[in-house]
Amino acid sequence: MPLRAAFSRCLRTTVLVAVVRGLVLADARALTVFELLTEPELTHKKFASKFERFEYEFDPLVQPADVFLRREIGDCDDYAILANHILKQRGFQTRILHIRLVGRVAHAVCYVDEAKAFLDFNNRRYFRNVERSGRRLREIADEVASSFKGSWTSVSEFTYDYKEGKKHFARTVVKTEPPERDADAGVP
Repeated sequence: MPLRAAFSRCLRTTVLVAVVRGLVLADARALTVFELLTEPELTHKKFASKFERFEYEFDPLVQPADVFLRREIGDCDDYAILANHILKQRGFQTRILHIRLVGRVAHAVCYVDEAKAFLDFNNRRYFRNVERSGRRLREIADEVASSFKGSWTSVSEFTYDYKEGKKHFARTVVKTEPPERDADAGVP
């Protein structure tokens, strides 16, 4: 019995050490906000490519950026808000959009004006990890809904501040309203 107990204790210790090492290694490989902000020549495509291994998990709250990056788990809000936060500081003109879809949870994307494309958490694992689109809210909502093989009801542009932890909705387009009445009707 003493030999079996000693072996069992040794095995438990070995497993515990392996688990702890795995957690340390996972954290050591995790992206950081600082790395994203200081990476030379970071583009929207390079940004998107860094999220291929992230898993989807819906949460009605937005995770702090460092938590999202460390866990490698989150949803479209976490991704779009982080993309906007990083790329805007890197000099890109970006916007966060919230598209309400028929029969689904709403979806968020980050639109990059210079690329005429949006970053979509649903496309993080594909070679083409950005979606080309016109820049008007209605055009972007059409593209997002099409990727879900569905329809949209409204699309809103919003901002988010990690310190405050709140979304601030700026303008909204409702699909059933005439396009000439859109909040961004004058945008080319």
